[in-house]
Amino acid sequence: MASLPAIREPRSSVPGKLGPDLETAVRYARAEKAPATRRAYETDHRLFVAWCEAKGIASNLPAAAETVAAFLAAEAEAGSRTSTLGRRLAAIRYFHKLAGLPTPTDAEAVKATLRGIRRSMGSAKARKAPALAEHVKAMVAASPDSLRGKRDRALVLLGFAGAFRRSELVALNVADIEEVELGLRILIRRSKTDQEGRGSVIGVTRGTVACPVSALREWLVAGEITAGPLFRPVNKANRPRNVRLTSRSVANIIKEMAQTVGLDASTFSGHSLRSGFLTSAASKGASIFKMMDVSRHRSVETLRGYVRDSDVFKDHAGSGLL
Repeated sequence: MASLPAIREPRSSVPGKLGPDLETAVRYARAEKAPATRRAYETDHRLFVAWCEAKGIASNLPAAAETVAAFLAAEAEAGSRTSTLGRRLAAIRYFHKLAGLPTPTDAEAVKATLRGIRRSMGSAKARKAPALAEHVKAMVAASPDSLRGKRDRALVLLGFAGAFRRSELVALNVADIEEVELGLRILIRRSKTDQEGRGSVIGVTRGTVACPVSALREWLVAGEITAGPLFRPVNKANRPRNVRLTSRSVANIIKEMAQTVGLDASTFSGHSLRSGFLTSAASKGASIFKMMDVSRHRSVETLRGYVRDSDVFKDHAGSGLL
């Protein structure tokens, strides 16, 4: 199996003077893909290799286009989603490129197989429920007044008000937050659409019923947190640990809080806060460009989906017909 990243570990044949700089190059090359992406690609490629070996097919690169097409078909029959198949292909393509080999994923046989699978199975994503403004207010109102409850209220309110991705939320440090008269100025150092880390600043406004500014201040004061990770696990001694919450923890917190107020927890995810803000803002007639200022979407078309969802019955052509 090819190794990640494209630049491999320094070999004994590399001149000694090049060694230290090449080791630095390896570290930079590893940063090309996010750790989660690398892990996913490595897992996908291991699955491909295991399938080949189970079929008695050579798993060494380059793989034949027919082999990749058959692998896709087997995965589809086993119940893999079309989005998962797309990622499997991306992993196979990436490993071939690392090895400097032609990519079988570009072959028409592979493309036609994937198109046929999508046509047969459909490619619509299973969408999770948005945590709308009324859901969020109910969640935080039902949250206990414990240290963990204060953290969860601050996390959910800030996540909603800033339309945060869960990875962005757990990456925040205390130093990234500045309280100003109208609310919070928050520096997002890196995001899904800013892999090079140029950074961006968003504003989070104060609330009248459920205020993210007040909730965050309460959590930081109660936890005696003055620097480092903003959101942290709470230990058995009821003290914050000096480590970050994981992205998975964010999803679990949202699910738990949704269940507490009688919502179906299985329909909520870490993305529910972000989608809930956008859907709620669209339903109140917010400017799509102002929504983009908060969500940092690069494509207007992506945001139009939230607007359409909120307006699906507004001025409906069938109103009053029956």
